[in-house]
Amino acid sequence: MGQPQTLAAYFAGWAGDRPARLAVASTMRALATVAIELSELLGQGALAGPLGRGTGKVGDVDEQKEIDLLANNRIVEVLRDAPVAAIASEEMDAPLLLDEKKPLLVAVDPLDGSSNIDANASIGTIFTVLPALEYNEEPSAFLQCGVNQLAGGFFLYGPQTVLVSTVGAGTQVFTLDRRTGTFVLTHPKVEIPSRTTEYAINDSNSRHWDDPVRTYIDDCRRGKEGPRGRDFNMRWTGSPVADFYRIISRGGIYLYPGDKRRSFRNGRLRLVYEANPISWVIEQAGGAASTGRERVLEVRPSSLHQRIPLVAGSRYEVEHVVRLHDGRQVRGERSPLFSRRGLLRF
Repeated sequence: MGQPQTLAAYFAGWAGDRPARLAVASTMRALATVAIELSELLGQGALAGPLGRGTGKVGDVDEQKEIDLLANNRIVEVLRDAPVAAIASEEMDAPLLLDEKKPLLVAVDPLDGSSNIDANASIGTIFTVLPALEYNEEPSAFLQCGVNQLAGGFFLYGPQTVLVSTVGAGTQVFTLDRRTGTFVLTHPKVEIPSRTTEYAINDSNSRHWDDPVRTYIDDCRRGKEGPRGRDFNMRWTGSPVADFYRIISRGGIYLYPGDKRRSFRNGRLRLVYEANPISWVIEQAGGAASTGRERVLEVRPSSLHQRIPLVAGSRYEVEHVVRLHDGRQVRGERSPLFSRRGLLRF
């Protein structure tokens, strides 16, 4: 058995001598450099200071943490030396132009799940790499459909620090070797099982759900006695990267739907730099990703920080949820017509 392939070697082999790919490979190495630094910092916990302290800036849902800002600033600093024209981030209102002559754009959620940092839960960095266009200092340059992505994925900082990524050649997992400070390829081709008995959803929001989601979860809860004919388990960490890594590892379905609350009508995750890279990783591993009504990667963004509903994971379960949304009924599935708030109530 030979030596494990490093991240640098993998992307060098993938890129060859093609300039466009070499730019992507260089950017991936730069992002990995930041992730290694963040992994070390986060691993110190309280010894590194009050990383979970708020900065005083509050968005439409979350409060910004000091570690969010630190991660954002470090990513910007490192990408200045990468072939990146501009960067967009959840922590910045507008894109930051770095060098208009360079060929790539990067959009990131610098630290997804940072509200859980004081609870020692797994958190991560989500990123997408896009081709640079004209006027890259403008948000419009980033408003590209997910099918345009050149690279995407996320770093997960947990008991292991891993990179889950794709460049359109399947989904790979790289694990940080802490002895050498190097990411090595540990899962060359991830395959998500098409069927699952695990679902991830924030059940505390159930009173706000629309009928198709309520129907799906109610049927899962009924287990063997219900129309699904088998028992399901619920898993929810409150940190999307952790939930998606579990799905990458053993299958499952993740749901963060839009619901009846004004702030969540369009879901919770950001389309450009969260839902799109996650959806591409899932699809490249044989899974599926939908808003409930359409493929996520085909949605054209209307704004940089646009939110979107997301249903992603094992293909069969995602397709099941889509059928419930569009009203199709197949054998063994309950029609939304008979859901709790359907047209026929008993």
